[in-house]
Amino acid sequence: MAEMDEPRVALVTGAGQGIGRAIALRLAQDGFDVAVNDIERGKDNAAAVVAEIEALGRRGFAAIGDITDPASVANLVSETVGALGRLDVAVANAGIARIESLLDSTAESWDQTFAINTKGVFLTWQAAARQFISQGGGGKLIAAASQVAHRAAGDLPAYSASKFAVRGLTQAAAQELAKHGITANAYAPGIVNTKLWENDRDTFDALVGMIPLGRAQEPDDVASLVSFFASRASDYMTGQTVIMDGGMIFS
Repeated sequence: MAEMDEPRVALVTGAGQGIGRAIALRLAQDGFDVAVNDIERGKDNAAAVVAEIEALGRRGFAAIGDITDPASVANLVSETVGALGRLDVAVANAGIARIESLLDSTAESWDQTFAINTKGVFLTWQAAARQFISQGGGGKLIAAASQVAHRAAGDLPAYSASKFAVRGLTQAAAQELAKHGITANAYAPGIVNTKLWENDRDTFDALVGMIPLGRAQEPDDVASLVSFFASRASDYMTGQTVIMDGGMIFS
């Protein structure tokens, strides 16, 4: 249900499929007009999500670009504002995970993981915050962390470190931007049922067996937490990385 007196606009990165798609659709259901970001090879996916948003009666926009490139991210924000009129919420959702031990990791894979998972959040938030301030302040920055931002996984050193960095960035951004009325929060999912697990269902099933609530997390579960962060109900919450993993770990 929409809670807004006038349309608000959200940008969601990595929104062509999976968790990002679920977030984009949930925000549309909440009354947002939504810019759907994906990279060039995912533009058809982004267009499909835009069509789903429009079927819900909201405006959608396919914002194609690379969230690891500063000029591209600045362009994503300016194009979103040009197409939808303003920006109120930025969800830095795009991410990557590789199961690689510390001894087997390469510098190249480490750099790529940080470029997408951490630098991508920084660039998205920086461009969005500048836009929020130019509009007079206010706005919500939201990012994808993970349960491993609270307790690292031994076979995911680069991923764990990149998500710990998101948690730190969230705390720093919250302190810096509070004077502008901007909040910064991150969501920390657990074992989410997405295409990431298609080629390793045995590991997926084993991990699901460790979840106290007895089922895998669905993208819509994550979207419900992001919906709260994007809503006015979270106006007094900032700097938090909230675990939502079915009870696997506790902070």
